[in-house]
Amino acid sequence: MVQTVTQIHPDAPKPAPRRTDAATLRSEILEKLAYTVGKDPLVARNHDWLAATIHAVRDRVIDHWMNSTRDAYAKSAKRVYYLSLEFLIGRLLRDAMSNLGLVEPVTQALKSLNVDLDLVEALEPDAALGNGGLGRLAACFMESMASVGIPAYGYGIRYQHGLFKQKIKDGQQIELPEDWLAHGNPWEFERREAAYDIGFGGTVETVERDDNSLKHSWRPSETVQAVAFDTPIAGWRGKRVNTLRLWSAQALDPIRLDAFNRGDHLGALAEQNRAETITQVLYPSDSTPAGQELRLRQEYFFVSASLQDLLRRHVKQFGSLESLPEKVAIQLNDTHPAVAVAELMRILVDLNGLDWDAAWKLTTAAISYTNHTLLPEALETWPVHLFERLLPRHMQIIYAINAKLLQEARSRSASDAQLAALSLIDEHDGRRVRMGQLAFAGSHKVNGVSGLHTELMKSTVFRDLNDLFPDRITNKTNGITPRRWLFQANDGLTKLVTEAIGDKVLDDLDLLVDLNKLAGDAAFQARFAEVKRANKMRLAREVQERMGLKVDPSALFDVQVKRIHEYKRQLLNILETISSYNQIRSHPEKDWVPRVKIFGGKAAASYSQAKLIIRLANDVARVINADPAVRGLIKVAFIPNYNVSLAELIVPAADLSEQISTAGMEASGTGNMKFALNGALTIGTLDGANVEIREHVGADNIVIFGMTAEEVAQRRAQGYAPRAVIETTPELRDVLNMLGAGVFSPGEPDRYKGIIDALNSSDWFMVAADFAAYSRAQRQVDDLWVDPRRWHEKVILNTANMAWFSADRTIRDYAREIWTVPSL
Repeated sequence: MVQTVTQIHPDAPKPAPRRTDAATLRSEILEKLAYTVGKDPLVARNHDWLAATIHAVRDRVIDHWMNSTRDAYAKSAKRVYYLSLEFLIGRLLRDAMSNLGLVEPVTQALKSLNVDLDLVEALEPDAALGNGGLGRLAACFMESMASVGIPAYGYGIRYQHGLFKQKIKDGQQIELPEDWLAHGNPWEFERREAAYDIGFGGTVETVERDDNSLKHSWRPSETVQAVAFDTPIAGWRGKRVNTLRLWSAQALDPIRLDAFNRGDHLGALAEQNRAETITQVLYPSDSTPAGQELRLRQEYFFVSASLQDLLRRHVKQFGSLESLPEKVAIQLNDTHPAVAVAELMRILVDLNGLDWDAAWKLTTAAISYTNHTLLPEALETWPVHLFERLLPRHMQIIYAINAKLLQEARSRSASDAQLAALSLIDEHDGRRVRMGQLAFAGSHKVNGVSGLHTELMKSTVFRDLNDLFPDRITNKTNGITPRRWLFQANDGLTKLVTEAIGDKVLDDLDLLVDLNKLAGDAAFQARFAEVKRANKMRLAREVQERMGLKVDPSALFDVQVKRIHEYKRQLLNILETISSYNQIRSHPEKDWVPRVKIFGGKAAASYSQAKLIIRLANDVARVINADPAVRGLIKVAFIPNYNVSLAELIVPAADLSEQISTAGMEASGTGNMKFALNGALTIGTLDGANVEIREHVGADNIVIFGMTAEEVAQRRAQGYAPRAVIETTPELRDVLNMLGAGVFSPGEPDRYKGIIDALNSSDWFMVAADFAAYSRAQRQVDDLWVDPRRWHEKVILNTANMAWFSADRTIRDYAREIWTVPSL
């Protein structure tokens, strides 16, 4: 695999950079409208103006993109390759304009054409490339790597329909295709020259060489093609533009013309349909064997294409594979790309002739792995029989890796129990490949994403591997990009901050600490409150437009928006909402704090309990919102189809941020950081990054309740009887009795029997156990809210002390301590 080394000549021709003044942009938008979109301004619709504007802005992104690429080659820079099954990038127009300083000139250019930028950019669809925090973190990291000057590629899948578009019908989640590509994607570039064959199935041929070593050759029975689509990701002020390369699956022969001409029209397209299935949707249901196979196909498909691509680039530039770890850092974002360990070994050993030990040294030096969860289902395991059938050579490689791993453990006197825990093969409950273990074994560094999560990794899921490799696990607490989550999402707060402490904070977020001295200033508090109210009014208009529900912007906006999962405990929030509703009805004479309870998030299509929680939220909303007895003191809104763009409306408007997961189960969270940065008070457990947020904002400026992770583990170990807790918690008992009596489901009183039974029998997620503490914490919030001076001081102190949670800090930590990649 030795090729001529690529060199970039400094005098190589390149186009003149585009000008960025409003007059030039006006002219170019008109040109793009006519010659790229093919529309006359007289008949152009807003969708046409959107496409023209994106193409004009994209040209300016490309100028920086080309310079960044040339710079990386000229400096023989080490690159980061970030492999993730999700990239929740949201809309890109505002992001690109903001990062390149084009918001004002583009606004002026369109205004001179009688076009409203706000109306136009609202039509840009969110890229349907992710679901929750995992994908949004990957997007923040891509932007931050560009902003701090780190050459990087993001690798993922170009899903045709994403996860799904959520619709709420009769209170229930309905999943619809998310057709984000219906109008095309003007940001992407198809790269037909970057196409790779991806094999599945077949057999492995083994022959003995003259030196008695064995040569293995995989002969797949099925091959599809991975075609690249590139999207430029611009960093702050255009310092760098990196590449998000997404793979689309196609058949080698899109149509069997002989079959088509024989009249077998469907059969002629069968291979194309089978190939395209791989990149149709994110997280196909794995409740069936076919679904499990499709998920594994997806993971191997994008991993193999990505490794082939980065190795081609590396060898073309540097000439040999021996320098791989010095020039390549491969980051596995969670367990989904874990098969990269076996695939890289296959490429190095089988295709390039390296001996096993040399290949293993290169593999482990190049790869690192981020663990995002302690939940067993998210660590991923695959049936051995599926792996053997779909990826037979990789199964052999995994067996070989496992043999050497166990041999090393035996040399250190590991017990049989320890060997069983260390093994990459789970021999219990059906033989299964442990992908988390594989990723750990094949990486030089394995990181958690918050201090608490990292310590729990060492003591729980990776305890035995940590004993064997004690220097491998490290912590890199997650972060968020302040460009999208403050500068773009909250223009009002950004202007207030820059006016108060100067615009240098835009380039150095650490300067936010200068707001500490203004936290108690009455005039600054008043302006801070004005910004918050404006954001709440904007969200209130959106809620009324989407749902027909009128909410009061002067009420406390109490927000929990995230993926729906039992451990995130939306159920705890809903049950306490019902309890508050009961108290308002029972004691109308009291001065209750008006609240708007805002929920949002998707449940996995096959996760019936999570979908039932969504239905409960909507049933509760229907009853409470229609009850005149509560006098509007409490409103409940479940906003459908939560995504990045909706988050950009909700986050700046939130007063209270609900981060109430069962302690020990949330790896980090990033929503908690976004809300706090935007001046919301957090109510939460000591879980994930909440622990570190408390350290930075101060224990007096966050409302913590409930058991700790250690207390949760102890209570489970000692034997927890939730029924007894419920019986001694009258408010909770009354709420559950209402659910059982069908108060919120009058036509189907048993609708929530499953929820009631789970709480009474096991309550694994400690909803009943933490209910009383949560209720007390909510009353503490009420007490703060009715004292505006104290409230505003606390939320300003939150904003002032959130700089440490910038993804820029996180990325610099990765670059220095895991990737050894300098900024350019």
